[in-house]
Amino acid sequence: MTAEHILIERRGDVLVLTLNRPDRLNAAPPAMFDALKAALDSLDGARAVLIAGAGRAFCSGADVGGGALGADDPGAATFAALTDSYNPLMAAIADLGVPVVSAVRGPAAGIGCSLALAADFCVASETAYFLQAFVNIGLVPDGGASWMLPRLIGKARATEMMMLGERVPAAKALDWGMVHKVVADDALDAEAFALAERLAAMPTVALGLMRRAIVQGYESDYATAMRVEAENQRAARGTADSMEGGIAFLTKRKPVFAGR
Repeated sequence: MTAEHILIERRGDVLVLTLNRPDRLNAAPPAMFDALKAALDSLDGARAVLIAGAGRAFCSGADVGGGALGADDPGAATFAALTDSYNPLMAAIADLGVPVVSAVRGPAAGIGCSLALAADFCVASETAYFLQAFVNIGLVPDGGASWMLPRLIGKARATEMMMLGERVPAAKALDWGMVHKVVADDALDAEAFALAERLAAMPTVALGLMRRAIVQGYESDYATAMRVEAENQRAARGTADSMEGGIAFLTKRKPVFAGR
């Protein structure tokens, strides 16, 4: 299926979403994030999501070629774009019930950096780099970056990224713990899809509970985190996949999970 700004493809149990403005390095207008959110809102049984970029970039950031720059009140226009389009997608990814993989080659800048790192697993090619470019144009990080980066790489490195506005190449991103793996550029698509396919074959109800608990755990105390774990364990124990896993363990065979 082809949308105006993204390509939507179902490959087995994996929903593949490809940012499709390669001539603009996949610079993202609000409509692109609206389309991504609509796709996530209708998973239709998909058990994992892969987000990638067409061409030589993942996403060079928000499309600033028009929109806010041409508005009578640029600040108000930017605020509206964030609250109406960009932020709802980021929140939807955080709350998604299935695992998410991102495949990054070339730039993941600005809101594109936030999108790439919002995935559970970010697979980067050797050409990838991550950039908080906002300071270079007199702006501040958005798309959840000021919340995400300190938790992901620590305050000092997050401050370096945001205040100095310098590229973090793939190798450094791996060293900092920003990404799951760095692979050769020509291996990126296959490696990222293989990971998404592997996750889709796992007990995805349990994976969805895990990913939500990780986000909630950032803000909760120890006792609350354990309470959430107990509630999630109760929910997971009631799934068919839990029963299948238990039987497979007892009979010494590989489990076949169905995502329910």
